Amino acid sequence: MKRQMLVWGAVLAGVAVLGATAALASPNSGTFTLTTLANAAPSGSPDPQVDYTLQEWQLLILTHDGLVGFARAAGRAGTAIVPDLATSVPTPTDGGKTYTFTLRSGIKFSNGKDVTPQDVKATFERLFKIGDSPNAGSWYNVIVGGDACVKTPKTCSLDKGITISGNKISFHLTQGDPEFLDKLAVPFAFILPASTPAKNVDIPPAGTGPYMWAEYTPNKEIKLVRNPYFKQWSANAQPAGNPDVILQKFGLSVESEVTAVENNQADWVFDPIPADRLNELGTKYANQVYISPLTADYYFAFNVRIPPFSNLQARQAVNFATDRNALVKIYGGPKLAVPTCQVLPPNFPGYQPYCPYTKSPGATWSAPDMAKAESLMKASGMKGQAVKVNTTNDPVGKGLGLYFVGLLNQLGFKATLQAMSPAIQYPYAQNSKNKPQFAYSQWFQDYPAASDFLNVLLGCDDFHPNSNSSPNIAEFCDKGIQAQMTQALNTGVTDPEKANAIWTKVDKAVTDQAVWVDMFNPKLLDFISGNITNHVFSPQWYFLLDLAKKK
Repeated sequence: MKRQMLVWGAVLAGVAVLGATAALASPNSGTFTLTTLANAAPSGSPDPQVDYTLQEWQLLILTHDGLVGFARAAGRAGTAIVPDLATSVPTPTDGGKTYTFTLRSGIKFSNGKDVTPQDVKATFERLFKIGDSPNAGSWYNVIVGGDACVKTPKTCSLDKGITISGNKISFHLTQGDPEFLDKLAVPFAFILPASTPAKNVDIPPAGTGPYMWAEYTPNKEIKLVRNPYFKQWSANAQPAGNPDVILQKFGLSVESEVTAVENNQADWVFDPIPADRLNELGTKYANQVYISPLTADYYFAFNVRIPPFSNLQARQAVNFATDRNALVKIYGGPKLAVPTCQVLPPNFPGYQPYCPYTKSPGATWSAPDMAKAESLMKASGMKGQAVKVNTTNDPVGKGLGLYFVGLLNQLGFKATLQAMSPAIQYPYAQNSKNKPQFAYSQWFQDYPAASDFLNVLLGCDDFHPNSNSSPNIAEFCDKGIQAQMTQALNTGVTDPEKANAIWTKVDKAVTDQAVWVDMFNPKLLDFISGNITNHVFSPQWYFLLDLAKKK
């Protein structure tokens, strides 16, 4: 994500509206407009090779395709890799270093042009050339020629890394990558026309999905309409979809969105529901509420390169002092979140429960240990240090930030709040020029692999100085731990089970380094109106908007 992620970086709201758009078409016309209202602007660029948020990935999966994709299904079936623009999922050869795909014939982009193997190759060269893709140099540089493209992106050539023979496309890797197919199934690798400019664009280039982007107006709306050239080739990979228009508007408060759904003027709330509305939903609208556990982690990252949190004891002190039950309450209560102390979420590859930062350390968190925290603070010598708590200005983000301001002051720091719009907070926190000391973030899986949390967020190669695209916001790099990550990645090519055992050790090691205050693993509450049915929840993409049906 995960992505991944409510937002892989910043949480934004979403509501789907039918009642408000009923006047757009006759009730008997068969037109189904799904409108999303958000309490903020869109989360950065909509370019599929740049954007890293679930808010827009949920739309991009409807307008674009990769060679492979995640099955559009609920439960574990939704984590399966299935053929999409390719006719089948290949078995790698050459020790896991070569993947050969056959491109389907007859598929067109939304601009009416045929999809060709040359478009595939150009797509991956563009991924490096635009310079704004957060994972080009850490996910796709495994393609032969990728490292050179990272160094000189404007002249990127993957002539040796991607070869074409008729309708067959071969990817040649410098080493086996057990997650390469997963990486081909997310929007960064969605196939674009070869003519697409090598720059960040305001509206995504033509795609192959059942919808296409018709409008992108920040602070106003995003509009998706039917792609006239789409013909369903695989319902498992890319179903035709039910709505005719998907409209996302911005500007309402979350309170207003909830009320709109209650009144059947709106159909879906994707933001964390305000705590004061939960009892109301649970009693009056219980049959319209869906709660699903998420493979995600909410955390505050310490900047381990600058004071005061370059000091391990200071970081550990904050972890021991944190009342994770209080944070869960701010988020919405125990029905919506579970306390955690570690990076990997439950029911995820490599996960074993571990919590050293609690009274009676062991598998799970129970209560803060203020005596231990105060002892560590004294030993750290960091009392009196100024700290800015960087967070978002939405109700949940601000509430969490204010909690930590109070806690840090209690421990002896001089803490102040720095609350920002969700649209700018995550890029700000990523950029080392801003010297963020303690920054709020969330991470939702891009795909089901331990490295997607541990290596992407805490690997040495994912700290990019002075960049808005640096997911390692802790600026953490431990050569010993990185060596373990590299070992796990290499082992996973042939022995995923053994690799996951190594990832378990990595998870414990970074937790012991206290690079974050891990707060909780969330559950997602989807509140839908009485106007729609067929709520299908994918563990990869969450509520599948295109499968919603009008009653």
